[in-house]
Amino acid sequence: MATRKKRITKKATKKAVQKAKPSKAATAAKMKDADKRTLTHLTTLADRVVKVAKAAKDPHLDIPQRSLGNVKYNKTKRFIEMGSGTNRRELFNLSQAKSYMQTLLVANGSKKLIDEGKTTSIRGLYYLLKHSIEGTKEETFDDQADCDPIIEDVEVTVNALREELHLYAQKKGDMVGEISLTDSGDRIDCARMGSGGYGIPSIVEPDVIQFDKCDADFVLHVEKDTVWQRFNEDKFWRTHKCILTHGGGQPPRGVRRMLHRLHNELNLPVYCLLDNDPWGYYIYSVIKQGSINLAYESQRMAIPDARFLGLRSKDYDRCELTPSVTINLNDNDVKRAKQIMNYPWFEKKKAWQKEIEGMLKNGFKLEVEALISKDISYVTEEYVPARLKEGDFLD
Repeated sequence: MATRKKRITKKATKKAVQKAKPSKAATAAKMKDADKRTLTHLTTLADRVVKVAKAAKDPHLDIPQRSLGNVKYNKTKRFIEMGSGTNRRELFNLSQAKSYMQTLLVANGSKKLIDEGKTTSIRGLYYLLKHSIEGTKEETFDDQADCDPIIEDVEVTVNALREELHLYAQKKGDMVGEISLTDSGDRIDCARMGSGGYGIPSIVEPDVIQFDKCDADFVLHVEKDTVWQRFNEDKFWRTHKCILTHGGGQPPRGVRRMLHRLHNELNLPVYCLLDNDPWGYYIYSVIKQGSINLAYESQRMAIPDARFLGLRSKDYDRCELTPSVTINLNDNDVKRAKQIMNYPWFEKKKAWQKEIEGMLKNGFKLEVEALISKDISYVTEEYVPARLKEGDFLD
């Protein structure tokens, strides 16, 4: 049975390698430079596999490790970077053969998308590649969760963003304010987007979105769309000449990449208004230093100069809130808070140690919406304007 499975996986892998040969469409002059670079990386990956196979050696792939043990904090650059550790994925290792085959299938699927000048969702790629292996009842992918980590493996192996593989995720995040841009040839005025705002797409690279005119002085990123709606309805962005964004909680990569571009290309300060809880702290950490899982893309996503505007542990007293708006910390909250305190980028910062200790001492957490108990527009008319005027931020 084991030998049969090896033959099956070898056969599927051979097909994937054969399909990965460069096509005439891929070398067309009209292809974007970014696509040409990504395609070169993908075909180089396939060429290495073929070279090893022709040399009568065991085919293998060396996949960079996406784990805490292979991540370090660069104090000079002030963001998370991936180390040099790799995991070898071998065709003739029965425990690795299927993932080896899947890696080549995803690489080949991405090449196909680039060749044809099309994009699809990560769900779409899953269905594009999912099929029964010829002569068997075995599936290339069992479910979406089987495919997603392989996509990330291909990203890091060929040093490309998922979006550069022509893949996108579900849109989650909106933007409104003093900026106009061109999205795929269409002019968008983010000051004239009504109550819904401009939906930040998954792919926001310069070849898709170009910034035209910007009159904003800063970017205010809020955690949730419910808070964003309050700021938008109150036209905070117009009164304070800013751009207002949200990421629906943990911001997706498109939102993080947009924030990075707004900060680095337009020199706009980025302020974050997040819940006073471990999750809010973590979201800020991801925006500022990058995430462990995407450490290989920190240079294109992390914003080391981002500032944490609130909510703060001291706001319960400062804003004269009542016990009815507090949420008691549970054991997981306490554990997570202590983990965050030990992050290398927080452990040496006294202000952050004091902030987290303050929340633990309070014994409760606060959502930004708790400020509504003061007044429906307290957060837009008093809280944020006061923090901006005082310059009372956490780094």
